Amino acid sequence: MAEPAIGERCNVEILDLSHDGQGIGRCGPSVIFVPEALPGEKVEAVVLRRVRQHWLARLERIVRSSPKRQRPPCHLARRCGGCSLQHLDSVGQLEWKRHTVIQSLERLAGLSCPVAPVIGAGFSLGYRNRAIIPLERNGRGPVRCGYYRRHSHRIVNLTCCPVLDPRLDALVAPIKDDLSSTDWPVDRDCREGGGLRHLGLRIGVRTGELLITLISSHDRLPGLTELARTWMERWPSLAGVCLNLQPEPSNLLMGAETRVVSGCGYIHERFANLTYRIAADTFFQVFVEQAERVFPFLLEVMNQSPHPGRVVDAYCGNGCYSLPMAAAGWQVLGLELNQRAVSLARDNARLNGLDARCSFRSCDVAVGLAEVLPRADLLFLDPPRRGLAAEVIRSVLEQPPLRVVYLSCDPASQSRDLKALVGSGPYSVERVQPFDFFPQTSHVECLVVLNRAG
Repeated sequence: MAEPAIGERCNVEILDLSHDGQGIGRCGPSVIFVPEALPGEKVEAVVLRRVRQHWLARLERIVRSSPKRQRPPCHLARRCGGCSLQHLDSVGQLEWKRHTVIQSLERLAGLSCPVAPVIGAGFSLGYRNRAIIPLERNGRGPVRCGYYRRHSHRIVNLTCCPVLDPRLDALVAPIKDDLSSTDWPVDRDCREGGGLRHLGLRIGVRTGELLITLISSHDRLPGLTELARTWMERWPSLAGVCLNLQPEPSNLLMGAETRVVSGCGYIHERFANLTYRIAADTFFQVFVEQAERVFPFLLEVMNQSPHPGRVVDAYCGNGCYSLPMAAAGWQVLGLELNQRAVSLARDNARLNGLDARCSFRSCDVAVGLAEVLPRADLLFLDPPRRGLAAEVIRSVLEQPPLRVVYLSCDPASQSRDLKALVGSGPYSVERVQPFDFFPQTSHVECLVVLNRAG
């Protein structure tokens, strides 16, 4: 059978989902990806274009529907690229995410090991405590904000987003109106010197404190101070308004410089019974209640190790997991490249009276890890989505601590790293525990516990 032609209508049996939640099926010998289609469904799709080794198609009609299909809770779900699984019910989402972890371990790491059921959330909407929303403006028209359509840089204009904490969601429409009343340009296409780029929102879920950050190519925004003061008066929970400068013509979301326009540049959050300061430009888990569920597993590993022991927290950020480990009696050394995050981690340790058991070092983890590993009883890894640098893996293999706990938001990069640590390294897998940190999306967080042989 010949390859499909662009514009051709195909009947496609959906067999699986891709890593980003698109239905995968076949039309003759050709692999076809169909967004919004689910495994077990038969759909009619229109072929759009070839993408590497497969074809991308548009869903036209569902011939046979999956019993796990649901009506998306957001009316923009079909167009917006922010969520990819709103049409799959919560049980189906958890099953597929576990399947993703299993497939990644088998295909990329060559590992066949038990994978526990995904720990789901008690709620799957209104959970995000942070948003960075793209902005656009045509000439002097109104400001539009929203996430990109799938496979494009075209914004889907929104005034509300059901996955945001409702207190953040309530800010979107009035802030968009206020920005529309200015004559500030918007740098939609990442051109140097263009103007506004993104709207950043953050909330302390347990404290209710809010932070608004405008991300711009430059600071030539007349009236910004007055507008920030208006916002501070309008919303009593607003801790501060910041301006982040990102002048580079790239897709990098935030730049190195953040200025406080009004109020202060951070909020407070309660996490694992501790208090944290979180800045506009530093990382913190977006689903606090789910992120807390990791700590009992960490505590279990710590209790099986020499106690009180020494733990190295690589990619520690502002101390999210360092502080609870110190509160459990361990001596913690956190490594983190972002100097602003390290400064906040030290502040957070002092804020909670844990600075005697917590120390933090600003360095490239790939460089600093080799020096501190010989004194570590436990290594906790929570790297960015791309996974571990080759130098980090080499340091672990050359000086392997007794136990490693590896937390990742990308099963693919985590599995590639495990291939080196387990497949050809000194470790065996003790536990694989996925968590649903990102309901309605295809992302899954996964905790893997490794024991050194012998």
